[in-house]
Amino acid sequence: MSGRAPSAGSVPKGPRGRRSFRVEARSAAPPVGLWPLIGEAGRWKEWSFLDRSDLVRTGEPEPDGVGAVRRFTRYGFGSREEVVVWDPPHHLGYVIVKGFPVRHYRADVLLEPAGTGTVLTWSATFDELIPGTGHAMVVLLRFFITRFATGVARYADQTAGSGT
Repeated sequence: MSGRAPSAGSVPKGPRGRRSFRVEARSAAPPVGLWPLIGEAGRWKEWSFLDRSDLVRTGEPEPDGVGAVRRFTRYGFGSREEVVVWDPPHHLGYVIVKGFPVRHYRADVLLEPAGTGTVLTWSATFDELIPGTGHAMVVLLRFFITRFATGVARYADQTAGSGT
């Protein structure tokens, strides 16, 4: 075998071009208050900058459940995502099937109780589609996911406080 052995403490890398990131947000609302906003595609346009959020295909056991394909767009640009984990009110997992120049994109949104509120953790992993674009895609996707995570937390806080 040729090449150098990994240095002590290093972690072997995944496939070439594999990237990942994680975003965290906090809400005063409990997980059951955040779940419908994250788990139901049609609700995203209430709290995000998107102008269209809907289902292209329904899933199981609920319309937004496993197998659902969700469409999210702004001015006609956006993504389609397939739900692969549906565990209300704690875990939503999805893969991007169309819309971003990446391969094998997988994201998990975890809603964990924290006192009377929630810690929302949104993590994603993907492979570069075009060699050398991984860093730029991390920056772009992290930007959007940060806006989504903080936006839904803020909206949940405002609506819980207003009684709606």
